[in-house]
Amino acid sequence: MNLNELFQSQLSGGLLNQLGNIAGIENPQQTETAAHAIFSTLMGAIGTNASTPDGANALNNALEKDHDGSILDNLSGFLSGQNEAPNSNMLNGAGILGHILGFKQGNLVNALSQNTNLDSGKILKMMITLAPVILGLLGKAKQQTGADAGGLTNIIGSVLGGQTGGSPLMGILTSVLDKNNDGNMLDDILGGGIGGMLGGLFGGNK
Repeated sequence: MNLNELFQSQLSGGLLNQLGNIAGIENPQQTETAAHAIFSTLMGAIGTNASTPDGANALNNALEKDHDGSILDNLSGFLSGQNEAPNSNMLNGAGILGHILGFKQGNLVNALSQNTNLDSGKILKMMITLAPVILGLLGKAKQQTGADAGGLTNIIGSVLGGQTGGSPLMGILTSVLDKNNDGNMLDDILGGGIGGMLGGLFGGNK
């Protein structure tokens, strides 16, 4: 399953306009550019976490429990508040971001803001909105392909592999998050370990 294409289909299906309305962005092209940058960056952070066996298993368990892809069945309704999610974790975008990005969240928001010419507050609103969508996309891919933990890493790898050596924006974002230049963004985000993310986003307190 191609998650890039699935994400684009969600944007084309109405998510783009809804993102613009939520964030207060009038230019659809700016909204789309920022949406793709956020998608790529968060997928990169999740992929780095899932590169270890424990991380991959934790992601697999989280998708099975809280992010099965059903959010995509009526995304507009969920995001507008017209439809209630089966559980609070499914739509907790701020919580998801906090566990993935930690104290580096502000740096990332500022980098995205500077390179998309969008206010940082608007970028943050988009990130909070898109974080549950991205996990929903992974959940849907898991459901449709029957992927286990190892299969999920392959799905994520196919997304990131298609962006290797990609846009200048992605290079700048990587430099913000990978302070020791080892190519591993998440170890810098979490101070050298994956425990914070595993204990939070993928932990047992669900």
